[in-house]
Amino acid sequence: MVRGVRRPRSNGMLPLLALHTFSEYYRLDRKPPITAGLIAANSLIYLRPDFLDPILPSIEEVRFNPHLILKYGDLKRFFLSPFFHAGESHLVYNMLSLLWKGIPLESSMDRAEFASMVAVLLGMSQGMSLLISKSLLMFFDYDWSFYSEYSVGFSGVLFAMKVVLNSQTENSYVYGIPIPSHYAVWAELAFAQMLVPGVSFVGHLSGILAGLVYVWLRGSYNGSDPLTAIFRGVFGVLKWPLRFLQRWFPRRQVSGRGPVGWSQRGMSVSGFWRCHACTYENSAWLDVCEMCSTNRRGDGYGSGMGSPRSPHYSGHLTLEELRRRRLERFSR
Repeated sequence: MVRGVRRPRSNGMLPLLALHTFSEYYRLDRKPPITAGLIAANSLIYLRPDFLDPILPSIEEVRFNPHLILKYGDLKRFFLSPFFHAGESHLVYNMLSLLWKGIPLESSMDRAEFASMVAVLLGMSQGMSLLISKSLLMFFDYDWSFYSEYSVGFSGVLFAMKVVLNSQTENSYVYGIPIPSHYAVWAELAFAQMLVPGVSFVGHLSGILAGLVYVWLRGSYNGSDPLTAIFRGVFGVLKWPLRFLQRWFPRRQVSGRGPVGWSQRGMSVSGFWRCHACTYENSAWLDVCEMCSTNRRGDGYGSGMGSPRSPHYSGHLTLEELRRRRLERFSR
């Protein structure tokens, strides 16, 4: 165990965080794994369970401090301080903010791109904090509360994520108040400074600047950045064991009429096929698409298990057309 580290006690807010996170993920068709992993990592570091306690440093060893980082090269303070939190309310507030920002952002991009974005925003926000604090000391001889201050928490990354999220919308809400997206993050910074005493102004400001730089760089660069390519390679390697297991333990998938890949007697069949007209996934037992009546072979007429259906539709069906065809098919 790490000496001098007291195990935190929960006052009831962490169960509420867990319940809210579960309810949000339960209603999603696509579960964002990186956001969930970040919430779990921050929560585990705060709770310090027995299997992690021997390897985790104390919060005093990782608190962000520009003076110690620049003078002694203490990089663990640079990279680890965002994942440590000063108290339960600090953790829960940040993790709820991460949940609300991470889900829409991760859902709008692939996992590798989102993981790359979080890593870049973390490094840039921490670097901005060092740059601002050192500049205030050098040019204004102002070191009180900035160059020598200690800070922890994920807030800098969250402010940067807020900038990226706002760049995709026209309007945003800050504490329930509708504000144009270009100004929302600045309003949130002002509210945080007024309503929450002791927060790091430089840390939050650095997150905003990091987000602005990231949005500008992404807008001026086409294609995947090298870090995203690295994350894609890592995720590809991690998927190998899952692919191996899926070959030996195929997952039961559901079509409009029930499980696909298994017969009523439990015998395996060839799986399912996707209609090239409406992309609906049909059971391999069917020759005609259940959604739009397009033939599996694309000639416009069913055979085998199905009787002749409507002519082949070459193009994208509207939602109303798909509904109409499905109602006609199953109302017979």
